[in-house]
Amino acid sequence: MSVFALFALTVIPLIFTPGPDMLFILSQVMGKDAKAGMMATVGICLGYLVHSVLVALGIAAIIVSFPVLFETIRWLGIAYLLFLAFSLIKSVFSNKKLAIENKSTSKPIQKGFFTALLNPKGMLIYFAILPQFINKAGDTVTQGLILSFIFIGLIFVVYCSLSLIFAKITQKTQIDERKQKWIDGGSGGLLMLAATWLIIH
Repeated sequence: MSVFALFALTVIPLIFTPGPDMLFILSQVMGKDAKAGMMATVGICLGYLVHSVLVALGIAAIIVSFPVLFETIRWLGIAYLLFLAFSLIKSVFSNKKLAIENKSTSKPIQKGFFTALLNPKGMLIYFAILPQFINKAGDTVTQGLILSFIFIGLIFVVYCSLSLIFAKITQKTQIDERKQKWIDGGSGGLLMLAATWLIIH
């Protein structure tokens, strides 16, 4: 259970980091309402379900057949976490603002599905970070699916909450710069700790 909790703590900062998924959801909220953002969230979760099955089966095969490749994936995942951590901490000292298009779509679930399916950040989470938390001695397929469902569940809760909150507090085209810097800095620190833990273990 501690491994699953640690995985949740590792991916939460990643979920809060602005990317294609979050920007698409916020654009739907701004273009229409909170319901549109929540429908887009459903589509995104469905897109990640596809990744879940592929990774759970693929990682299991890699662990059994190519242990060296699995170890390579592990270190690539650690490097990716460190890269994200440094990028987020660096953004705290920059003047770049997060711009969100005020644009709704008639098919938010379908568009959300393909946004998640083709999101490089989501792919990296599944293929580089999720395997770090799989015990090679156990049932790798089951572990992969559980970790995937934890990730999808967190995405659903966070993005639905953001849809409701964002719809209530603002209809501006930019997120408050100071608050975003606090989020980026905190997320970067948490990712740094997660990467350090994975290196030690």
